[in-house]
Amino acid sequence: MVGANLKAETMALMEKRSAMETEMNSIVERLCIPGGPGLSGNLVDSEGFPRTNFDIPLVRAERRRLAELRNEHSEITEKINVNIQILHSVRPTSRASSTKDSGCPEESISSGAVSSLSASMQTAGFSATSRAMDVDVVTSIPFAMVDEITESSPAAEDGLQLGDQVVKFGNVEGGDNLLQKLAAEAQSNQGQAVSVGVIRQGAKVDLSVTPRIWQGRGLLGCHFRLV
Repeated sequence: MVGANLKAETMALMEKRSAMETEMNSIVERLCIPGGPGLSGNLVDSEGFPRTNFDIPLVRAERRRLAELRNEHSEITEKINVNIQILHSVRPTSRASSTKDSGCPEESISSGAVSSLSASMQTAGFSATSRAMDVDVVTSIPFAMVDEITESSPAAEDGLQLGDQVVKFGNVEGGDNLLQKLAAEAQSNQGQAVSVGVIRQGAKVDLSVTPRIWQGRGLLGCHFRLV
């Protein structure tokens, strides 16, 4: 029963996180439209007066909401990871004979529950496989998000989109000093295809992006924000 309850809780958390990602992507798209204020752009002009081409209270409210969603997203992701680790350690009911002999009941997850959770995790950007005697779970955790991207840039032409949550960029899959690692990875692979994995609207998407010189700044023409 505990395993079934944990599975239900994890699925509910995944659904909640997916809804949050949709809202976050919508806010990013609104703030980062061409000529828009961006996620951190200055809201005063060169003379220190409020800019008149933006609804400043609305922009501030959306930036504040985005920050709240990011914090909650991190908390939910951590909780999901903990639950998945627990589910990973629980074996299906095939060990019933050994527990019967010992006289001690053992909590387990049915194969149907495992299959259901696996399908839900795949929809939410997770990879999972189930076997008769085990559950093998591999999570894809975003570490950065594309919060700015220039039209006709290498990143845009190769398929990256605003709001994409990056889980892999070449050899970079997490750790410390991520922005420096991303820049170094792009620089060291100039002119060569780099495998990129992102979560887009709850689904895992694999891309091939080639950092290269173009008419704009940098080798990609996009900006990553750590999440």
